[in-house]
Amino acid sequence: MKRIITIILILIVAASLIAAFTIMPGGPGRKSALPQKQIGVITLEGVIMSGSSGFLSAAGTDDILRQLHDAAEDPDIAALVIRINSPGGTVAASQELYQEALRVKESGKKLVVSMGDVAASGGYMVSCAADKIVANPGTTTGSIGVIMEFQNIEGLYDKLGLKENVIKSAPHKDIGSPTRPMTEDERAILQDMINEMYGQFVDIVAKGRHMDVEEVKKLADGRVYTGTQAKKLGLVDEIGNYYDAIKIAADLAGIKGKPVIKEYGKKSTLEALLSGVKSIVNTFLDPAFGIRLPADPGTTLPTWRDFSHHSYFLDYLPDKVAQSYLYP
Repeated sequence: MKRIITIILILIVAASLIAAFTIMPGGPGRKSALPQKQIGVITLEGVIMSGSSGFLSAAGTDDILRQLHDAAEDPDIAALVIRINSPGGTVAASQELYQEALRVKESGKKLVVSMGDVAASGGYMVSCAADKIVANPGTTTGSIGVIMEFQNIEGLYDKLGLKENVIKSAPHKDIGSPTRPMTEDERAILQDMINEMYGQFVDIVAKGRHMDVEEVKKLADGRVYTGTQAKKLGLVDEIGNYYDAIKIAADLAGIKGKPVIKEYGKKSTLEALLSGVKSIVNTFLDPAFGIRLPADPGTTLPTWRDFSHHSYFLDYLPDKVAQSYLYP
């Protein structure tokens, strides 16, 4: 019996070796076939800000940057479609995504943007990295510009009998304080900042859309455009929906037939909620108050008064959802 079992085991091992040999790359009986090139899809949805995506419609750069990087290095991806539904966001975060989207093209892949309801301001900046921009007729886009706002609650303080005492290391350390009028020197400093970043935005649009800088400036007065208006002005290339953008990407990449789609960054509801909470806390509370997750149990959360400082962000739609507070 032991001899029979031994023979059976030897036969099983031999059969396994033969089977493994026949399916090895280049082995006998293997039919060589190149993997089908795929189209990657990345969704950029919500306000563009640093951190993780997911909560309160935030499009965190940490996640999107990683997805763009992965798509650029994926040898099976021939083209990438970025589906954008964003009113904009902070300047630096939008620039980061634009630069990484450019690297996708530099890797030899075709890049197409599909605009949803809105792809304005920072959302439009990211779009300018694409080979082709596809918008719906009613898409809201454009809003090329930069804005900085400050609240002045000095009158309210006077009515409440409150007074703020400030001790600072230099004259401009409390620039933008809500409890006193802005000086002309301070206004000039901040205007210089806005002008510089506006110029950066205009240069990105001019490069991406192959337009003259002065031509872009005529369109870059902060207003928004419909998809059809933007096409007539040269700010987008085609009118169409998401599937039209997929077809355009496939044509640019030379993919025949129905393309294989690879979606990046899909999260469960719980993952999106948890990562988003961390993003919001770290973006808004950490710069101002040093509060990060996990927070110190003894830390007292700030009141509305603590959030009345200056805000700084790319131009945005009327609901002002693209606001991001910065603290020195």
